[in-house]
Amino acid sequence: MHPPDTDPSIPSGLRWLYVDFNSYFASVEQQLNPALRGKPVAVVPVETDATCAIAASYEAKAYGIKTGTPIYEAKKICPDIICVLARHEHYVNFHQRILEEIDHHIPVTAVCSIDEVACRLMSNETSPQRIAEIAQSIKKGLAKNIGEYVRCSIGVAPNRYLAKVATDLQKPDGFTLIRPEDIPHKLFTLKLRDLPGIGHNMEKRLWLAGINDVQTLWKYSAPHLRKVWGSVWGEKMWYLLRGVEVPEEETKRSSIGHSHVMAPELRAPDKAKFVARRLLLKAASRLRRMGYHASTLSLSARIENGPRLAGSMQCYRAQDSMTFLHMLDALWEALQAESNGARLKKISITLLDLSPAGDVQPELFAPLPDLEMQRRQRADKLSSALDKINHRFGRDSVLVGMLPSQGRSFSGTKIAFTRIPDAEEFLE
Repeated sequence: MHPPDTDPSIPSGLRWLYVDFNSYFASVEQQLNPALRGKPVAVVPVETDATCAIAASYEAKAYGIKTGTPIYEAKKICPDIICVLARHEHYVNFHQRILEEIDHHIPVTAVCSIDEVACRLMSNETSPQRIAEIAQSIKKGLAKNIGEYVRCSIGVAPNRYLAKVATDLQKPDGFTLIRPEDIPHKLFTLKLRDLPGIGHNMEKRLWLAGINDVQTLWKYSAPHLRKVWGSVWGEKMWYLLRGVEVPEEETKRSSIGHSHVMAPELRAPDKAKFVARRLLLKAASRLRRMGYHASTLSLSARIENGPRLAGSMQCYRAQDSMTFLHMLDALWEALQAESNGARLKKISITLLDLSPAGDVQPELFAPLPDLEMQRRQRADKLSSALDKINHRFGRDSVLVGMLPSQGRSFSGTKIAFTRIPDAEEFLE
């Protein structure tokens, strides 16, 4: 760890400590497998050169390989690169252990992603000296109890946003403070894309508005940035960059879904349909476990070397797998007619219009015919029974309309960095 220059006599105005783990998936793999340590590693979702890296070790990053780099390209850049199939259950397990370890040193206020946490500093923890002690303690605890290859960068600033920015100023294994007196000059060393919330498209929009660097961005007023962004986020950015604490917006769950980029051997329509069915069964199982009903099913497919096609269908609120599978059959038939049987590269299944099961008042909805209601009740019981079997005996022990062997190559739970699956999901 590299401690920053500090003057204990200056009131710090520091309120947030942010922990960002370096090359997280790849670091976990190196911790688990000593043979990977010190070597260029790319973590991949499927074992094919047609896929992209979802994580890269720092040894791989030295060659310019990063998240999103096609594997065939990575092998040209670095013939010695080692591709490791992602093992998401291990990443979640390490995540839980990491949270427990950090909590021994400072309470975790917010879990921001699978590899990022934010901690609000107490009034007696805001001096630069005390902050450095906490950061050093976290790093030592992680090395001792999690593993020396699972390293992190720690950033501290007046608000959570700038604390996250600070973690990127020194990697790997860094420690950086952004104090009020460091603003804005310390930010001027950054590129626009270094700021969270500015992606490729937003960067282009800023360029068109004559904003080519952070120093120019800083000069504009909050109302002007709101106009440039086309939303309140621009105004929010003005305050965040100045260290002002802006209340975090509460999020409400609006959908449950899964997607999968198929290996070439699964892209034929007859095989791709099995992928779609398995993704749907997984989403429906999560729906039941989380206590929701859904009223809309959405199917989206990316044609190989072609456009994206999508369709949706509505139903009376449901949570059983059979109802959604019948809807998927209809949507799949329409998709096949539109695509003329083309090979499919990616499939996404989403359950929408969610309502908590306990909050639904049946009298507000048009009742189902008696026979359909009876069918739903039987389907609910059957779906729950299948969930229990799969939880007890392992994922894919029993599937509907397909053999377990047809789903195991693509049915495992995946981690989106902003959504961390719990242990139960690895059994669905």
